[in-house]
Amino acid sequence: MPSKEDREWNRMADHMDQFHNHFRYEFNRVYTLADGGFRKEGLSLPRFIREAQQLYSHLDMHHRIETYIFPVLAKKMPQFKAGARESGEHLRSHKAIHDGLDKYDKFLREALDGSSEYNAAKLREIMDGFREVLFRHLDEEVHDLGMESMKKAGWTLDEIRRMPM
Repeated sequence: MPSKEDREWNRMADHMDQFHNHFRYEFNRVYTLADGGFRKEGLSLPRFIREAQQLYSHLDMHHRIETYIFPVLAKKMPQFKAGARESGEHLRSHKAIHDGLDKYDKFLREALDGSSEYNAAKLREIMDGFREVLFRHLDEEVHDLGMESMKKAGWTLDEIRRMPM
């Protein structure tokens, strides 16, 4: 069992991991149910689409919140820094994820409003386009917020305790 101090060091990583696990669950659920499996769950197509839209909303809100936290982390960790060459990996991932999410959201909105016909293969194709970068990013962020990475970057436990998360 980790010590109290280790749990404090890992607080942000553990907290982030809870959210990230939910995003993985949502992504995989939408992907699995996309081909009509939603009907077996008692969902109509419009209800399934609205549920699928939650993934977009949740990830978008999560990334907006991170825009307040990343500048604090960027003081000692270049992977969180904007505009720096050879750094800002997390911000570049956010861009790639949002490019995919924008296509995903557009597809779902058009299927819901009837301006485009729902096509499960197309939805999965769109999701396949950002799955790898999303899942890798979720893992990397948690790793970078863990005790080992935070200590290596030069953070103190007092600084960790004051982080806005």
